[in-house]
Amino acid sequence: MTVADTYQTDPVTGGPDGGIMRRLNVGTGILGGVVLALAANLLADWLAGDAVHEVDVRATATMVGWAVGFMAGLGAFTGPVRWLLGRDLTHADELFLAGKDQGEGRYFRFTTDHKVVGIQYLVLTMVMLGAGGTMAMLIRTDLISPNSGFLGPQTYNSLVGLHGLTMILATIIMVTGPFGNFVVPLMIGARDMAFPRLNALSLWLLFAMLPVLYSAAFLGGIPMGWVGYTPIADQGPAGVDSYMVAILIFAVSTAVAGANITTTILTMRARGMTWTRTPIFVYGVLASVVLALPAFPMFMAAEILLLVDRLMGGGFYIPSLGGQPWLYQNLFWLMGHPEVYVILIPAVTALMELTAVFARKPLYSFRIAVLSIIAIVGLSVTVWAHHMFASGWAPDLNGPFMLTTELISIPTGGLFLVILGTLWRGRIWATFPMMCTYAMLWNFIIGGITGIYLSDVPLDYQLHGSMFVTAHFHYTLMGAGLTGAIGALAYWFPKMTGRMLGDTPGLVSFWLVQIGFNVTFLGMFMVGLEGQPRRVVHYGASLHTGNLISTIGAYFIGVGMLVLLYDVVASWRHGKPASMNPWGAKTLEWTVPNPIPLENFAVLPVVTEDAYGYGEPVRDAPARAPAPVAAGAGPGQGPGQGGGTGEEART
Repeated sequence: MTVADTYQTDPVTGGPDGGIMRRLNVGTGILGGVVLALAANLLADWLAGDAVHEVDVRATATMVGWAVGFMAGLGAFTGPVRWLLGRDLTHADELFLAGKDQGEGRYFRFTTDHKVVGIQYLVLTMVMLGAGGTMAMLIRTDLISPNSGFLGPQTYNSLVGLHGLTMILATIIMVTGPFGNFVVPLMIGARDMAFPRLNALSLWLLFAMLPVLYSAAFLGGIPMGWVGYTPIADQGPAGVDSYMVAILIFAVSTAVAGANITTTILTMRARGMTWTRTPIFVYGVLASVVLALPAFPMFMAAEILLLVDRLMGGGFYIPSLGGQPWLYQNLFWLMGHPEVYVILIPAVTALMELTAVFARKPLYSFRIAVLSIIAIVGLSVTVWAHHMFASGWAPDLNGPFMLTTELISIPTGGLFLVILGTLWRGRIWATFPMMCTYAMLWNFIIGGITGIYLSDVPLDYQLHGSMFVTAHFHYTLMGAGLTGAIGALAYWFPKMTGRMLGDTPGLVSFWLVQIGFNVTFLGMFMVGLEGQPRRVVHYGASLHTGNLISTIGAYFIGVGMLVLLYDVVASWRHGKPASMNPWGAKTLEWTVPNPIPLENFAVLPVVTEDAYGYGEPVRDAPARAPAPVAAGAGPGQGPGQGGGTGEEART
C-alpha cells in the first residue's frame, strides 16, 4: 500500500546550457586516454633518464596517464571544473547527464541515471566473466594431460594470475554493480542514487582499468598470481606495474561506489520504510559495501608500498633492505577474506529475496537473517590470518584465528536456515531463478564444510597451496556467489530489460553449468587430496584421471555459459515483453511500469508494511495517513521526510 506525494524538482541553475560536455562520449574518452598516456610516457622518459627503475616509471606513468586522460575525455570532470569556474551545471545539463531523450547513445556517455549505470555494470561484468572464463578454459585445456604442452610455463603462469584477478574483480561487482545500482534505488523508493555523478564515475573507472589490467599480458605477465605476493612482485616484470595500477583504480572505484550506495540506503529510503520493512537484499548490498569500505584501502595501501618499492627502491617488502614480506601478506588478507563476504552476502540475499517470492511465503525469521549478516560482517575482519598459517607468521595466534574462522560458520548457517525455513511448506514455483537457490544451497554446503576443514591448523598445513584449496574457494565464490548472481539476473531481467528471459535455454544452461561445475571441482578436490599443488603447469601421471575429469567438467561449464549468453542476448532483443510484475512480487521495484520512467516514480511511495506478506490477509490501512511535508522538499529525503501534500493513492 502506498500513499502518493507530489514531487517538485529543485533545478540547479548556473551558466548557459550545453557546452563541450554534450560532445563527449566513450570515443573522446579513448582519444583523451591515448593522448595523455603518450604525453605521460614521454615526460616519464625525460624525468627518469637512465634510472634503475626507468621501465617501471614509464609503464606506471603511461597507465596513470591513460586512466586520467580517458576520464577527462569522457567528461567525468566536467561538473567539478564548471563548478570551480563558477558556471555550475544547469537543470538542462543535469537532465542531459541523466540521459534524457538520448536513446541507446546514453550507454556510451558519462550518464548518471542509476538504471543506465546498472545496465552498464551488467554488460561490463559479463565481459569480465567472459574473459576470465576463457582463460579458465585455456588453463584446463593445458591440464588435460600431465605434459600437454598446450601452453608454455610462462604463458600458463600469466594466465593463472590474470584469470584469478579478473574473476575476483568481476565477482566483487557482479551483484552490487548491476543490481545494487539498478534495483536498490527502486526497491527503497528513491528517484536515483544519492550522488549520481559519483555513480557514473565508479562505473567508468572500471572501464578505464581494463586496458591497464590486460596490458600485463604484453608486459611479462603477473608471475606472482592474483594475490601479488612479495618479494616475487618486487622482482617481477612491468606486468606487475599493470597489476598495481589496476588495483589502485579498482579500489578508488569501489570506495566511491560504496560511499554512494551507503548514503543512498541510509538517507533515501521511502517514507515508512523502517529497518524492519527494508527488503533483505538491501541489507545484503549495504553489508557488502560497508565491509568493502575499510577492506579495500588495505589492498590499496599494500600496492602503494609495492609501488614505492618498484619505482623508488623503497624496500618495504625486501628483506635485504630491512623490509618484511609478511607486511604485504597481512595487508592483502585484511582485504582478502572480507572480500569473500563482499561477494557472497549480496548474492545470497538476492536469492533470499527471490525465494520468498517463488515460495509464496514470508521470509522466514527476517531478524535472524539480519543478525546473521551483521555477525558475518563483524567476524569477517577477524579471520584474515588463517590464510597465513603455513607462512610462519605469529604461530601463537593460530589458535585464536582458527576459532574466529570456525565461529563465522554459525551466522553463515543462520542464513541457510532462513532459506530452508522459507522453503519449508512453501508453494514452490520452480522457475529458473528458483533453481539457482537450490544449486546455491548444495554448492555452498560443500564450500562451507571444506572451509571449516581448512580453518583447522593441522589440516591446513597439509592442504595449503593444493588444488583442494582451489576447489574450496571455487565452490564458495562460483558455486554460491556466481550462482546467486545468475539467479538475480534471471529474476530482475524482466524489470531491467522489459523482456522475459527464455526459460528453456535458461534451464538448459543451468543444468550444464551445475553438472559441469560439480564434476570439475569434485575432481579438483580429489587431485588436491592426492597432493597436486596449485599454479603448477606439469603434474605426475598418477593425477591424470582427476585432471581429465575436471577438464571435461570445465567444458560443460563453458558450453552452459555460452547457452546463457545466447539466452540473455536473444531475450534482450526479441524476448517476450514482460508485464510490470511478472512474478507477483511485493517489493517496490515491481510497482513501476516498463520501461521505467527517468525519475522512477510519478509520486514517491510511502511504505506501510513489509515486503513479504505472502499468504497473509491484507492488513487494515493505517489509522492516520502520514503527516504531509512541505512541497519542494525534493529528492534525497530521509525516511519519514519525503516531500508531499499527503494526497493518497493506494495500490
